[in-house]
Amino acid sequence: MEQNSQFMLSKQEKINSFDPSGVSNIGGGIFGLPFNTDEAAVILIPVPWEVTVSYNAGTAAGPEAIRQASYQLDLFDPAIENAWQLGIAMDDVPHHWAQRSHELRQKTKSYISWLEGGGEALSSEITAELINSVQAQSLELQHYIKAKATEYLNAGKLVGLVGGDHSTPLGLMQALAEKHEEFGILQFDAHADLREAYEGFEYSHASIMFNALKIKQVKKLVQVGIRDIGESEAELIRLANGRVTTFYDAALKEALYEGASWKKQCKKIIAQLPQKVYISFDIDGLDPKLCPGTGTPVAGGLELEEALYLVKALVKSGREIIGFDLCEVAPGQDEWNGNVGARLLYKLCNWMAVSQNKLKAIGHKPEEKQP
Repeated sequence: MEQNSQFMLSKQEKINSFDPSGVSNIGGGIFGLPFNTDEAAVILIPVPWEVTVSYNAGTAAGPEAIRQASYQLDLFDPAIENAWQLGIAMDDVPHHWAQRSHELRQKTKSYISWLEGGGEALSSEITAELINSVQAQSLELQHYIKAKATEYLNAGKLVGLVGGDHSTPLGLMQALAEKHEEFGILQFDAHADLREAYEGFEYSHASIMFNALKIKQVKKLVQVGIRDIGESEAELIRLANGRVTTFYDAALKEALYEGASWKKQCKKIIAQLPQKVYISFDIDGLDPKLCPGTGTPVAGGLELEEALYLVKALVKSGREIIGFDLCEVAPGQDEWNGNVGARLLYKLCNWMAVSQNKLKAIGHKPEEKQP
């Protein structure tokens, strides 16, 4: 039960009394907004999970780092009318999942070190027990996320997920698959994430798109910014009969150097997507100067405004963003990672709402929707 008298007001009363230019209330919701999950149009599900990360840890603290940094963000969006009035709320970070992640991560860390040849030898019994334990907990987490997402979707909410590592959004994708006959995934990432059971874990962070392609409603996967990929992943893409299209970072950069505009390249990317689109945004799709704390940074990548231009162009094409995730934000040594993550998160919320006619972009008319 909310104790603050502010939370006894209606949504419109809160809008009328809220000063979007004032000092942010760190006791309020994400971005300092006064809305709870009943009033907000966009609900964010935080998932503090990073059991299978194979390089640097820290992403489990991503949701809280983003929330803390979000209070420093100005709410005025010059491209969207009264964006903050939409209402965005983040669920409480589920600390029991954070604890489970921490406990399992201690075990998988030793196992991964052993796989890499740098740790103490483990027996087949110990490794089997560990893999089975991670499998069971990962499935339970999927069910938890799917149930929570379904509850909010049934209530008419727009839903985004904040990871955690990139394995976390599978439950949200599954929930959306029960609401939509077909959709595409637009993946921003440095990695293809198409490995089958990477390091023995079926639900590894490096296997999220391999698992997403098991969802029959996923008509198309379009990957942008990829610059670190395994041979087996490249082979899967080659054999996917057009279901997967990958825009490698190097190829995008070469086209820019040779005179192709980013606008033209975005049109090519968007042309590969169906009418309904889910955005899966691994923060390492950006240039690592923007996300140095992320688990597996890779040189190269997109600038923030390049990524956002693509998101805006997607909406302007008349396509509908049905949901999204933002993953792999790790706090690092200061607030920089959370700061960038919070700004990206706010834009993803707003442009998803524009695509579903919950907000209005200034001076923008969407193109005719695809049949």
